[in-house]
Amino acid sequence: MEKNSGTVQELKNREQIEMFLSGKDSIEKFMRMMMQYECAMLEIKTKLDVLNKELSLQKSRNPFETIKCRIKSPESILGKMKKNNIPLTIADMEKNLNDIAGIRVICSFPDDIYMLADCLLAQDDITLVAKKDYIRKPKPNGYRSLHLIVEVPIFLTDEKKPMRVEVQFRTIAMDFWASLEHKMKYKKHIEKAESISNELFYCAELIAQLDGRMQQIREKIEKGSGA
Repeated sequence: MEKNSGTVQELKNREQIEMFLSGKDSIEKFMRMMMQYECAMLEIKTKLDVLNKELSLQKSRNPFETIKCRIKSPESILGKMKKNNIPLTIADMEKNLNDIAGIRVICSFPDDIYMLADCLLAQDDITLVAKKDYIRKPKPNGYRSLHLIVEVPIFLTDEKKPMRVEVQFRTIAMDFWASLEHKMKYKKHIEKAESISNELFYCAELIAQLDGRMQQIREKIEKGSGA
């Protein structure tokens, strides 16, 4: 009987997990760890959803448009650990990888990004582990986003445990650019690759200008309406 695609994927994931489990580790231990990352991700998402509701009431508009969550696949985790020469154990995975749980927050305006990030970091159970501001200091290819690695406690039946989550903040325009750049980056045998990279960089600059102009227009509207 032919297996359905879901079952095949589950078997594939299990094989990938087993590839880096040491003698002390087990499938159950790995799955518990991934459950903990998912719980931490949901904790942060809930905090951001609450902030969005409160700030939308204060400002009569939502500070973010959408929020996306993801947990790295076993294949992606394994690939990153091999690439960075990290010992293939669950303990080393937890110690060295900060982006297993990830959240992407898509905002309308750049100033909303910093406001939301500041509000999140001001909460007393959030610890900032690392911050990379690629908006004020873009990557050489033009990529813009604010990246935070935060630690949040999760409460389980038998323990309270701090877990790390990566939170990325982008405007709609930044996310559009990053999504297209990511898709094109992995295409092979591209002709005139350098020219395309220059075009993408130019587009990133235009998008940054657009974000700035749209924010100025919003500020003028709010000032004119007394908001």
